[in-house]
Amino acid sequence: MDAAVEKAVEYMRARFGDPLTVADVAETVRIHDTFAFSRAFREETGVSPGKFLAAVRIHEAKRLIGDSDTDLADIRDAVGWGGGAESFADSFTDAVGLSPGRFRRLCLEAGEVPPGPRPQPGVERGAVAGTIRLPPGHGNARVYLGAFATPVVRYPAVAAALVDVPSDRPSCYRLGDVPEGDWHLLAVAVAVAVAAAGGGDPRAGRSTLVGGHGGTGATVAVTAGTVTGAAVRLRPPSPVDPPVLLALPELRPPRTVVPQPGCAAAPGAQAGAPVLPGA
Repeated sequence: MDAAVEKAVEYMRARFGDPLTVADVAETVRIHDTFAFSRAFREETGVSPGKFLAAVRIHEAKRLIGDSDTDLADIRDAVGWGGGAESFADSFTDAVGLSPGRFRRLCLEAGEVPPGPRPQPGVERGAVAGTIRLPPGHGNARVYLGAFATPVVRYPAVAAALVDVPSDRPSCYRLGDVPEGDWHLLAVAVAVAVAAAGGGDPRAGRSTLVGGHGGTGATVAVTAGTVTGAAVRLRPPSPVDPPVLLALPELRPPRTVVPQPGCAAAPGAQAGAPVLPGA
């Protein structure tokens, strides 16, 4: 991991409420060439410094909206959003899939539902299938898996599924109706934490995992009428992972997971049902 990029991300997360510029962040890590800094940052995180900072601000706004009854105008100021109310609301809605007010209702369980995938009409479609594997030291997990246009889990996914994965073996998945093209296959999960020793007894609490197919910025090429095989691996979040912006369905780990028969990248190998609004 690039130490300068990691330090830059730490600075963004600590000072997101300030009126930062990319040049400010680059100077903090003693890189005076803003272009070189931006290139190294994108190579490490998959996105530009400016987009990463905006994502941090929206993610912090999500947290404040969900955890408090603070006025939205005060939240906008607290996260350092430089534009007005309309700019903040539009950017939040574009990234999260719900307006700030609707996202608060979702967090309050007040009848709101998370956004589903947004299909692309008039586009030929294929499918992606394979396995999802958890890292060692984790129990059963519920995984949100989606195909995205960017290396950030943000609205919209063009296809998505919820997949339950057991602690001791991979689980199959299948994403159907994926538009033809190159997509980032990204996953977010909540898993039961399991002790590394002592017989695998569950520990108190749950842990968040992230992952996908391939390294930073990797995509999966989907061809109309075919099924593309792609293995998905989950891991603990890294300091330089872009924040998860999309309003996800609840990812409560299941007590038991029914093993899926077979795992071929074939039309019948489906482990996760498409995520629809209200799922």
